[in-house]
Amino acid sequence: MSYVQQARENHVKKKVEEALRSKMKVKALKECDEYTKKYAECALGRTLSVVWKCRGQAKVLNNCLHQFTNDSVLEEMKKEYNLKEAGEGTVRL
Repeated sequence: MSYVQQARENHVKKKVEEALRSKMKVKALKECDEYTKKYAECALGRTLSVVWKCRGQAKVLNNCLHQFTNDSVLEEMKKEYNLKEAGEGTVRL
């Protein structure tokens, strides 16, 4: 399947894509809550030094978040949305 065909197949409206991105971010924050707390604990009471003192925690948190908020995850969510819409569309007829 070519890139263009795949892009057409996974096309959704802009509002739907924004909603899917929002859902993706919420899921990522929920899944990475442990790392978010560790970063927040490190950053507590710091200002500029947070950049170098909490670098390790920030890197781990970003790696975790990236697992749940990348283009392939979004494309999979679009595909699931389109399948759900197509299934509901046939039921309505």
